[in-house]
Amino acid sequence: MENRIKEVKKITNNPFLNYYEMTVVNKNGKEHPYYMATRMKDDRLKCLTGQNPADGVLICGIHQGDDGVDRIVLVRQLRYPVNAYVYELPAGLVDEGETPAMAAVREYLEETGLHFIPLNLDPALMNPYYSSVGMTDESVATAYGYASGRIASDGLEENEDLTVVLADRKEAVRILKEEQVCSKCAYLLLHFINSENGCPFRFLEPFLL
Repeated sequence: MENRIKEVKKITNNPFLNYYEMTVVNKNGKEHPYYMATRMKDDRLKCLTGQNPADGVLICGIHQGDDGVDRIVLVRQLRYPVNAYVYELPAGLVDEGETPAMAAVREYLEETGLHFIPLNLDPALMNPYYSSVGMTDESVATAYGYASGRIASDGLEENEDLTVVLADRKEAVRILKEEQVCSKCAYLLLHFINSENGCPFRFLEPFLL
């Protein structure tokens, strides 16, 4: 593909997320500015390298209680851009030297106190997908599996304001109707709700190994 990026200029210098101004060429050959946010370092910008390493990992875990009821593990977290508590799936950044699968296990324990046991799936299902490609090059891998243990908050950072929620299918319906929810979480809640008479991961059957 023809390279339509003429220049990339860094505007901010923050630890985890930065703002860039780009000079790009549109389909008619005219230059214009474009703006994006990224977690990548200067020499690893995806628009320049053509590579797509996962910035983060999203974790879809099912907790099977002693009562035999499946519950999806959610977090209700304060998000400053909307100044509200939002329902999400547990998630976190992939550290240097980690795979998304490794990050999923670590982040799950830190964020919820629960142990995450990944499903044995086709590795292609862990490919990172872009989260909001009109404004950022961020991409996120998704891990699926089961959760065990007890909820704990010992691993939370001081600035993390969240509560772990174990939602059965009835509560998942209520959350979708009444609460603020991240889009990826909403889609996976719909899968969970519609798996009432079977395996909560039935939609992943084509990828099971």
